[in-house]
Amino acid sequence: MDLITANDRPGEYPPSWYAATRVPAPDRPPLSGDVRADLCVIGGGYTGLAAALFAARRGLSVVLVEAGRTGFGASGRNGGQVGTGQRLDQDDLERRFGNETARRLWAMAEDAKALVRDLCAGMPGTDWRPGIVSACRTAAEARDARGYAARLARDYGYDRIEPLDRADIAALLGTDVHAGGVVDRGAGHIHPLNFALGLAAAAEAAGARLHENTRALRIGRGTPVTVDCAGGARVTADRLVFAAGGYHGDLLPEVGARVMPINNFIVATEPLGDRMPLAEPVAAHDSRFVVNYWRPTPDGRLLFGGGETYGYRFPADIAAQVRRPLARVYPRLEHIRIDHAWGGTLAITTTRGPYMQRIGGNILAASLCSGHGVALSTLAGRMLGEAAAGDGAVIDLLTARLPPPFPGGRLLRWPILVLAMSWFALRDRLGL
Repeated sequence: MDLITANDRPGEYPPSWYAATRVPAPDRPPLSGDVRADLCVIGGGYTGLAAALFAARRGLSVVLVEAGRTGFGASGRNGGQVGTGQRLDQDDLERRFGNETARRLWAMAEDAKALVRDLCAGMPGTDWRPGIVSACRTAAEARDARGYAARLARDYGYDRIEPLDRADIAALLGTDVHAGGVVDRGAGHIHPLNFALGLAAAAEAAGARLHENTRALRIGRGTPVTVDCAGGARVTADRLVFAAGGYHGDLLPEVGARVMPINNFIVATEPLGDRMPLAEPVAAHDSRFVVNYWRPTPDGRLLFGGGETYGYRFPADIAAQVRRPLARVYPRLEHIRIDHAWGGTLAITTTRGPYMQRIGGNILAASLCSGHGVALSTLAGRMLGEAAAGDGAVIDLLTARLPPPFPGGRLLRWPILVLAMSWFALRDRLGL
């Protein structure tokens, strides 16, 4: 089954609060005929758009093709949280790669966060707001979170994280289901679709050509590389950036072996007024493996994400699926009206860490999502754009540390992923 069309109408955004509040943007025409470029980019999410932007700023001629609309995939549907660090914490990174590499990955993540914040300053409707709460279910998790914050301050000079005891977090989040946690004042949250649209506008201003509703069907490897698209169009380019996220299909088997799609779901409530539980306009996420995450919107709604599925189809009633975890966190909102409910497909790796790979001599592929992708995916795009323009050393840290392939080969990797993820979801439900 085709993930691009399995759950969405071709050429349309999903019925999300983001789509309802997006800034005006042009309809970009599909590609027609044969075109020649220095760089072809496949994918109009953060990674592809940033690659197009920074490559064009380096003087390359760039053609980007997107199967749907700009920001159609995870980049225009996610929770909007711009978090600190990598998807794995520094303790894990130090154990896996050593202190020096862990520090370089930390610096990269801080650069990514600053990049998004700086870009948002010149983009309408992105609405950067500071503060992300990490909410812990147990006292032991809360102690670990406070200890980790102290270690970041001591060893990495990061002093933006404040500890929260049970009373503090209840007052801030308006719920008593958490044992404690921390609030990171150096992190933030944004309107993710407007950020994607802002990247697209900036890329076009730099000279990149963007084509929506242009699905890549085949990649011809060689020098130059060719990309055959729907409708008989073709791009011939010296280099290719492949940035399709969870919608990569079978275009590049090397990507499919290491990057798998999962689905996640979000709702936006009716405007809450004085029923808004959050005392400050911070975002939050909890410590479950299948994480719940939420934040207020500028028009007074609660945007709440929860639940994952691992097949192709979204649930028939997304609102009902997300209402259950919403009601566990905020019982008094159990029957609140849901005005928007949508799903999206994101990409994960076996380690939930970053993926970036050189394929042949002139193809670069990346996926830095795994549920932590707003900042890192944008930085990945900048790195890929600079690499395509000749600065290949900027990606060496990541290309040298590929996550392992999913086990089982092409036929079994999806069933094995479903089995593993379902087990962790069961542990969440059992409170383990």
